Amino acid sequence: MPDFSSLAALRAAALAPPPGDEAAAAAVATRQAQLTKPPGSLGRLEAMVAWLARWQRRPMPRLERVQVLVFAGNHGVAARGVSPYPPTVTAQMVANFAAGGAAINQIATLAGAELRVVPLDLDRPTADITEAPAMTEAGFLDALATGAAAVPPETDLLCLGEMGIANTTAGAALAAALFGGSGADWAGRGTGVDAAGLSRKQAVVDAALARHPEARRDPLEAARRLGGRELAAILGATLEARHRGIPVLLDGFAGTTAAAPLALLAPGGLDHAQVGHVSAEAGHPRLLAALEREALLDLGMRLGEASGAALAVPLLRAALACHAGMATFAEAGVTDRA
Repeated sequence: MPDFSSLAALRAAALAPPPGDEAAAAAVATRQAQLTKPPGSLGRLEAMVAWLARWQRRPMPRLERVQVLVFAGNHGVAARGVSPYPPTVTAQMVANFAAGGAAINQIATLAGAELRVVPLDLDRPTADITEAPAMTEAGFLDALATGAAAVPPETDLLCLGEMGIANTTAGAALAAALFGGSGADWAGRGTGVDAAGLSRKQAVVDAALARHPEARRDPLEAARRLGGRELAAILGATLEARHRGIPVLLDGFAGTTAAAPLALLAPGGLDHAQVGHVSAEAGHPRLLAALEREALLDLGMRLGEASGAALAVPLLRAALACHAGMATFAEAGVTDRA
């Protein structure tokens, strides 16, 4: 499993991601060709099953244990007025999750998934990224390790999400460092800032990029300097899942940005992850284009908290049910194509 004891060890784990099982994916294709339907007629549903098989490393995937992890963290940059909500809302929403009152509680139940919320030092925000790195090296590694440790080893599918006031500002700065551009390119309205707030948010992103030129040269330094504890935890959980053979569903803009360094550190480093939905947050379509990804759903959502990732679980269940339950032409006595 990945070693989070040092940046060098972390980098080594990210640079050598275990491959998927191509034989398992081929077995899915072989069965799909025998099912009572025209070839390819289930479209992306067929590709979803092959993806599950490749990264679970088993020819017949399963979705018996689906885990939703929501990581919560606070950001010092919130003091710059980049969100209409105060940082105290992060802890209040964690309490709401615990009470079962949030959207993710309802969606996870519907999806047949177990939900766990992991707060990370909510009473101690990260540093203001316009003034200093968000996290020290030790703090960054600790957040990564917390994310990795939260992943149950026997999970069949992992959904990852976040909660943190001002984390779309951190996400925009991180995306700009990873893929180029400025605050105007990546910063959106988040939880609903007005026009003045959006301009302020864009300027904060630009100030953070100017303060941390190292972030443009190294994806891990970008995550440490410009991200947040909850985003680092998503990165750690995504890397842990790769080494454990667990496919991942990412959520919206902040969550996708959190895992994006893996795609830049190694070819195919994020291939075990799909994006559950394309967020209405302005930077998410641009981020998906940079990652050459197509989200599974597009519903105009921008909530976070793994809501879009969990909402895609029933879609995967439907894909797998068709694959596993449909009869073959021989079993059904239906004539196949000549």
